[in-house]
This record gives sequence, structure tokens and C-alpha cells, in this order.
Amino acid sequence: MNEGHWFGGGFMWLFWILLIMVILWIAIAATGNSSATSSKSASALEILKERYARGEIDLEEYENKKKHLAD
Repeated sequence: MNEGHWFGGGFMWLFWILLIMVILWIAIAATGNSSATSSKSASALEILKERYARGEIDLEEYENKKKHLAD
């Protein structure tokens, strides 16, 4: 009968809390991933060192690429 009372009364606070949580979640997801990715990503020199350590590239290629990265 009084549908406005149910939504506008006791459960209105729940609606606003959920709405704020969704907005915060979207904002964190949109901005948090880029900062987390950049902080975890290795520099080009670190990647080069790892590739050399794994044997993916030889010493000549490592020195050549290292020289180019220093420029």
C-alpha cells in the first residue's frame, strides 16, 4: 500500500551506501589499475638483464641493446 515508505524510509540509507560503494569501486578500478601497473612494471634495462640471464639473448645483443638504452 505505502510503497514510498518502504523505499524512502528504513532502506533509503542502504540504497545510498550501495550507490556510493559502486561509484567508489568504479573510480578505483579506473584509476587504480594504471598506477598499479606502472609501479609493478620493470624498466627496459631490467627486462634486458632478465632476458640475458635466461639466455634469450647473447652478450653481443645484450651490450648493443644496453648501449642504445643508455642514449
